[in-house]
Amino acid sequence: MVRSTPTYSKKFDEERIAKARGSNLRVHFKNTRETAMALKGRTLKNAKTFLVDVLAHKQAVPFLRFNGGPGRHAQGKQAKHTNSQVRWPKKSVEFLQKLLENVESNAEFKELDLDRLRIVHIQVQRAPKQRRRTYRAHGRINPYMASPCHIELIVKEANDEVKRA
Repeated sequence: MVRSTPTYSKKFDEERIAKARGSNLRVHFKNTRETAMALKGRTLKNAKTFLVDVLAHKQAVPFLRFNGGPGRHAQGKQAKHTNSQVRWPKKSVEFLQKLLENVESNAEFKELDLDRLRIVHIQVQRAPKQRRRTYRAHGRINPYMASPCHIELIVKEANDEVKRA
């Protein structure tokens, strides 16, 4: 079987960007999606410090779409969102830290300026569920499913000049 280069959902000028992706990652889709949306638009350095702060419980990840379970917390006020529903998803943060480290080394290889890199595209998609089984009372068996995900990330070297209106 021949492996082709992966296709990304967005097209950018190849000279000024660096990409990284992970497929079938065994980390919860919903937590990872919310963590990724908290990183979108940040600089690479800012995103890395944010993730370190989340692990240290200094900042929290706001849950905006998949907010049926998280409780409200005072740290939600920092995120400037109305519902104050936040969490500190450790495993999702660790996977995204590895991906940011990967995209940083890709950018370094392409000789991009690391201080000017900004996350312009980050996307999390559901991967095929992984099946296990759990044994219940009276001889029954129930599914025990994992919800893995695919993550793709593109950083771009930001322009110093701003277009005139």
